[in-house]
Parts: sequence; C-alpha cells; structure tokens
Amino acid sequence: MEHIVTVQDAVTAFASFMEPTDAELDAIEREAPLIKAELELLDVQIALLDRPASPLGERRLRRAANKVLAERATLANRATSGEAA
Repeated sequence: MEHIVTVQDAVTAFASFMEPTDAELDAIEREAPLIKAELELLDVQIALLDRPASPLGERRLRRAANKVLAERATLANRATSGEAA
C-alpha cells in the first residue's frame, strides 16, 4: 500500500514568510528607473528586428541604450556613495 503525501511547497506556496522583505522592495524601487529604461531598450530592439535599419531607428536605439547606461551609472553612483535613495 502506498501512502499519499502532499508536496509541502505547493501547500505553502503563498505563505507569508515567502513574501519579499521591506529591504527587497526598497531595492526594487531604487532600481525601477533602470528596469524601465531596459524595457524601453528591449521595445526598440524588438521593433527593429523585422525592418531595415533607418536613421530614425538607429537614433531611437542609441537613445535607449544611452538611457540604460545613464541609469546604470546613477544607480552605481548611489551605491558607491552609500546613498539610500
């Protein structure tokens, strides 16, 4: 005879201890501008996949990439200076 056992992870998948901590939520909030810039860059890259590169498309791609780099630099400077937000 086989015993039927529930999978503990499935039963407690939404337990309160598995929620993000306040520190993790703050980190996500600090990184939100970078995440947004990376999504914009991805949107431009996807839009340029199925068409030939035009001067306007190249400019959009450069602007989006520069925005990502600027947000990364800002985030790195905050981390280096010890600034919380």
